[in-house]
Amino acid sequence: QVQLVESGGGLVQAGESLRLSCKASTTIFNRMGWYRQAPGKQRELVAGITSGSGTNYADSVKGRFTISRDNAKNMMYLQMNSLKPEDTAVYYCNADLRLSDATVIRDVWGRGTQVTVSS
Repeated sequence: QVQLVESGGGLVQAGESLRLSCKASTTIFNRMGWYRQAPGKQRELVAGITSGSGTNYADSVKGRFTISRDNAKNMMYLQMNSLKPEDTAVYYCNADLRLSDATVIRDVWGRGTQVTVSS
């Protein structure tokens, strides 16, 4: 079964940290990314990472969030420091996955994990 499963969300106070994890059921093909969607807002890219560990971040999280990956474990992480109430959202993992027969399944989404930051 092709899937991404997020974990690590929760309720924290402003200024605290959380680490999100994303586990892929099969090999990750090149890029992965974290997105988030707050109530009443569109889903937005938070951070992305390529197979060569090239990264990009939304301006709103630069300097506070760090994306990383462990290809051997088919895992991706998002370290979130100095959290703000405006970071409150459901965070989703997104990736292209490769099956054992080399078929690439593009644009796979996890179900999301809730992050709530209180002021």
